[in-house]
Parts: sequence; structure tokens; C-alpha cells
Amino acid sequence: MITGNNVSHSKKRTRRKFYPNLFDKKFYLTEEDRWVRLRISAKGIRIINKKGLGLALSEAKDKGFLASY
Repeated sequence: MITGNNVSHSKKRTRRKFYPNLFDKKFYLTEEDRWVRLRISAKGIRIINKKGLGLALSEAKDKGFLASY
């Protein structure tokens, strides 16, 4: 979460929060023949579409984003 300002037309500033674009999504993991439920960002969905779920999960685990899957 990042904080910033809402700026109106009169340039009056009020504090606001920027949240990540997260989704709860189910993916089918063919290597293990099961469904995996992930809370994932829009960028993460694009990475899974490009690389495949198995490779994306293993890279995320190597980088420390996942404890286990």
C-alpha cells in the first residue's frame, strides 16, 4: 500500500491510499492434477499466461514469494 493525495480541481489535497490490484483466482495445475487458489495481482496473471503456472510458481518460490504450494 502506498499513500498519496487526492487533488481536487481547486487543488485542495486530502490523503488517500493506493492498493494493489489483487484478485482471488483459481488455476489448474496440470503437473499435480489439482486446482490451486491464489491471491494474485493483475501483473501476476499476465506472467502466468505467458510462462505457465508451474514455471511461474517455481520462480516465485525461488524468489521467496511463496512458502510452499
